[in-house]
Amino acid sequence: MITIILTFVAAFILTLIPLPAWANAYRPDWIAMVLIYWCLALPQRINLTTGFFVGLLIDVMRAELLGIHALGLVTVAFLTNRSHLRIRMFPWWQQAASVFLLLLAYRGIVGWVRSLITDVHFDYRYWLPCVIAMLVWPWLFVLLRDLRRYAKIH
Repeated sequence: MITIILTFVAAFILTLIPLPAWANAYRPDWIAMVLIYWCLALPQRINLTTGFFVGLLIDVMRAELLGIHALGLVTVAFLTNRSHLRIRMFPWWQQAASVFLLLLAYRGIVGWVRSLITDVHFDYRYWLPCVIAMLVWPWLFVLLRDLRRYAKIH
């Protein structure tokens, strides 16, 4: 269990690392990607509750309205747990496409809630992290899978 927590801590650190303004638009949703991986690997242990609490931590970390990211990550955890058997059988490129769609749903929910409470407009740069995450997914998947095997997490 400590390995799972450490991967989420690493994802939070990757999310908090300051980047130049131009590069912020390209930062993938590390926390959501780690949640997707663990929901695929251990759906009986990592579930909606994990998504909810991780989402609340993101809300607190970013000082946003409490529950925005929690709602998005609960949705991602639900969709991933619901179809984990199917997604795990996909080749790497279809898994990456599935992650892209899951992250589109996540960012769509977060963006929708933000647009309800503020007067914010989203352009194409809001969706770029989904594309970057799709490109990064195969390497992150292999890294986390090897870490899981090394730590003997079943």
